[in-house]
Amino acid sequence: MLITGFPAAAFGTNCYVLATAPGSECLVVDPGVEVVDQLDDVLREHRLQPVAVLLTHGHIDHTYSVTPVCEARDVPAYIHPDDGPMLADPLGWLSPDTKALFQGRLSWTEPSDVKPLADGELIELAGLELTVDHAPGHTRGSVAFRLPYDDTVPEVMLSGDLLFAGSIGRTDLPGGDYATLIGSIRSVLFPFGDDARVYPGHGPDTTIGRERRTNPFLQAI
Repeated sequence: MLITGFPAAAFGTNCYVLATAPGSECLVVDPGVEVVDQLDDVLREHRLQPVAVLLTHGHIDHTYSVTPVCEARDVPAYIHPDDGPMLADPLGWLSPDTKALFQGRLSWTEPSDVKPLADGELIELAGLELTVDHAPGHTRGSVAFRLPYDDTVPEVMLSGDLLFAGSIGRTDLPGGDYATLIGSIRSVLFPFGDDARVYPGHGPDTTIGRERRTNPFLQAI
């Protein structure tokens, strides 16, 4: 399997590309601020053709480039319905300081083809099978995606802003709730084995085992 990623131009948001192998169809996850050119470079390098964009949640640092990526290739965007309103009004869910960065500078249209994600759903696209885990708390419609990897790494998770290396997602924005986030961590993360690898929405990848041992938030839970 091919999993590659790079940080967006702002906020350090990770954009990921998933494929069975070079020269195949692929999925794009969380195309953030001004990622189009770098994403095109990755797709050319690995000879990949996107068939869909998956969104872990609706915050604009994860969705900023979703429409140009989708419309350029006539592919759908997938998002949990509870975060669907963020695609209609991306500025309404930001902190005042972050909103000020985009105010008057954002020309926004929703993707023309938006499909819903459901908890426990199995998505079969680009030769991959991903399971959707609804993981609210950072936003109401936050999700994580998990899929089998290989014999040495039995499972990988794209955690969005549920879990980071050494931290967890913030809950002080509209739709966030700390108790709900902790519940999602318990139900979504704790069943994983220590060898499971996590690709978060920001920062470096990690493993469930490393976070169990060193992440102060998981240790407190």
